[in-house]
Order: sequence, then structure tokens, then C-alpha cells
Amino acid sequence: QVQLVESGGGLVQTGGSLRLSCAASGIVVRINDMGWYRQAPGKQREWVTTIRRSGVTNYADSVKGRFTISRDNINNMVWLQMNSLKPEDTAVYYCHVDYRTWGQGTQVTVSS
Repeated sequence: QVQLVESGGGLVQTGGSLRLSCAASGIVVRINDMGWYRQAPGKQREWVTTIRRSGVTNYADSVKGRFTISRDNINNMVWLQMNSLKPEDTAVYYCHVDYRTWGQGTQVTVSS
């Protein structure tokens, strides 16, 4: 069974940066997709970005050019570098593996 642990959230001012980390542990078999979703207060969870095992990445239009996803296939980790943060990026960020296993979430708050 796979567990995911996220870290790196926090409070930052508009224009600032944060780097989220997510580590998969337990019985980890070959992971194809890893990625991040987020959920803002009063809103549905929304897709942010995905990275395939090959390294191919996709981003939501709202974060394209500001966020960068990366992963380590050996150590089963995924990161989300978030730059030029905006107040609308405020949310709980969740990592996943293969859209089946989810982390507990880490809060990102961007102050205006």
C-alpha cells in the first residue's frame, strides 16, 4: 500500500515562491503519472499539473509559466515549484500517484 506525504506549504506574499514536495512510501510499484490538484475554500478540487514517468508534463492554463513539476523515479518523489504566486493560488494542494493514491494535503496561502 502506498502512502504519500506532502510538505512545503506555507504563507507567502504575492509574487513569492514556494516549493512543495511529495514522497511516496510503502509498497511502491511502477508509478506512471504523478501530479498535483488543489482545492480552494468553497470550490471544487481542480487539476493543476501532471508529470508522466517519461517526464512529459502538462499544466492548467492558470499556472502555466509559473509552476514547474518535476519527479524522481528512483526515490518516488514529486515536486512543485511555484513562482509568481497570486492570491488565487491559495488552496490546499494534494499530490497523487496514478490518480488513485492521494496525500493529506498541504496548505498554501498567498497574501495580497
